[in-house]
Amino acid sequence: MSETPFVHLHCHTDYSLLDGACEIEQLMEVVEQQKMPAIAMTDHGNLFGAVEFYNKAVAKGIHPVIGCEVYVAQQGYKNRSDTNRYNHLVLLAETQEGYRNLIDLVSTGYLEGFYYKPRIDKDLLSSHTKGLIAMSACLKGDINETLLSERYDQARRLAHEYQDMFGHGNFFLEIQDHGLDPDRKVVPLVNRLSQESGIPMVATNDSHYLRRQDSRAHEILLCIQTGKTFSDASRMRWDNPEFYLKSRDEMLRMFGEMESALDVTWDIAQ
Repeated sequence: MSETPFVHLHCHTDYSLLDGACEIEQLMEVVEQQKMPAIAMTDHGNLFGAVEFYNKAVAKGIHPVIGCEVYVAQQGYKNRSDTNRYNHLVLLAETQEGYRNLIDLVSTGYLEGFYYKPRIDKDLLSSHTKGLIAMSACLKGDINETLLSERYDQARRLAHEYQDMFGHGNFFLEIQDHGLDPDRKVVPLVNRLSQESGIPMVATNDSHYLRRQDSRAHEILLCIQTGKTFSDASRMRWDNPEFYLKSRDEMLRMFGEMESALDVTWDIAQ
């Protein structure tokens, strides 16, 4: 078993408004309890929490990784049509230049691309990749969506497109397992894609709350966001209480045969 620490690189703080229930002070306490040396902030579409996140991590001796889960519009970020769908992509700032590029992307998403969400597109992204590390995100990522729709060759083309955009070693195929049927289907396909393309995998948990028992609090946030009551049977809900800050042992139980995908999280964090 590897001695390499596991680092959460996909984490939504309470600045993922009405969707993240990881209050930053408590987040750092959990990271410290789990003896994790670093933690990433990847809030939806914004960097509102960056300063607080950085300061509170440093105060605890934890290495802060500043990032964002951005919304990438498929038909151009200025196209305000309901048919212009978007996908998720995780970006992590590796350098000061990367941080400035991330600020530019997020700001443009709000000032020029806002339509329900602050959106960017691949053309804008391609001119702001220097100093950034990218990960393929959750089931809403375009690679995972394409794999789930049984278009493997197109998913492979997308993966190579991102690798060309960010450079070799700066793009990673993200794997997650929250006990959902799509997770069980997509993880073996991502593993195959990684083997065939040479693009490394990274294991993450889409952390929206700190502990398993916090899932109810997160559901209440979603009710507020969507204007539903908790008793409404038709409300938006997540099937499993698995979207929390899991320990390395918990992650290892899910991805024991792919332990290198856990180890690489520390490499990325550094």
